[in-house]
Amino acid sequence: MRPILLDCDTGIDDAVALTYLACLHSQGSINLAAVTTTAGNTSAAQAAMNSRFVLDQCSLVDVPVAAGCAEPLEVPLVTTPETHGPLGVGYAKHSVDLPPARPGEWMRLWDEAIHEHEDLHLIVTGPATNLATYMQQRDRLPTHITLMGGAYLYPGNTTPTAEWNSWVDPHAAQVAFKHTPTPITVCSLEVTEQMVITPDDLPLLPEFLHPMLRFYFEFHQAQGEGYQAQIHDLLTCMVALGTVPYQAIPVTVDVETTSQLLRGTTVADFKNHWGRPHNACLVRDADVKAAKRELVGVVKQLL
Repeated sequence: MRPILLDCDTGIDDAVALTYLACLHSQGSINLAAVTTTAGNTSAAQAAMNSRFVLDQCSLVDVPVAAGCAEPLEVPLVTTPETHGPLGVGYAKHSVDLPPARPGEWMRLWDEAIHEHEDLHLIVTGPATNLATYMQQRDRLPTHITLMGGAYLYPGNTTPTAEWNSWVDPHAAQVAFKHTPTPITVCSLEVTEQMVITPDDLPLLPEFLHPMLRFYFEFHQAQGEGYQAQIHDLLTCMVALGTVPYQAIPVTVDVETTSQLLRGTTVADFKNHWGRPHNACLVRDADVKAAKRELVGVVKQLL
């Protein structure tokens, strides 16, 4: 079973991705070692409660959850209640109340997972705050890292040039790409916006996701993108696990942190103008039809 550590900011698309991972764990295909959260779609503490709710709905009460960094490295936190709802899970309601996390609990979970699993795969679907913080304090890192973030020669979804995760904590994204010992697999908006769920898909998905997705449908419709939802984080998890065909190229990535106008803009050096070693493997295409079939096939155990 492939060991997985998920670091997320559980809004709605994270919740769908976590449901997928939880089902794979139950089926014995992966070992979901732990879930940690960062601040982005909602607060890190609320994201942890949302993650616990999803895992409980999937009968995974033993998978540990811990809230990570409460603030970006250098900029004030901004969350998105208009996108994911006041609690990050749309119209869904839950009464999960986690005890206050012990100081450093999330780092302890990372330490244990990395120590116990030589081939650990870290999947980061929120801002890179926890990843950058860990890199700055530890010598040993996961063997494989997959990150949802950035927009490369592609319109941003937060500013004209910046994707949300990279904009929320641009300094963390910059640190992650600067200090990673091996290239990070990157799923950017160019690819993840293609992964769409529609109302026709709801009967094929667990009921606890329905009120979340209806909120997300409404948000996308208000943005002029139709009554549907882009599920960025799910496709990122499938790429990380290799459960969906995809194509990627090696590049060198950097992130803009000094300009307010271009904050969080991700730049890929496709032609090696900088002369730096490659620090990313940028996914350029993925089979989203296969991804939809994969999701439906895996989560049907919850119907």
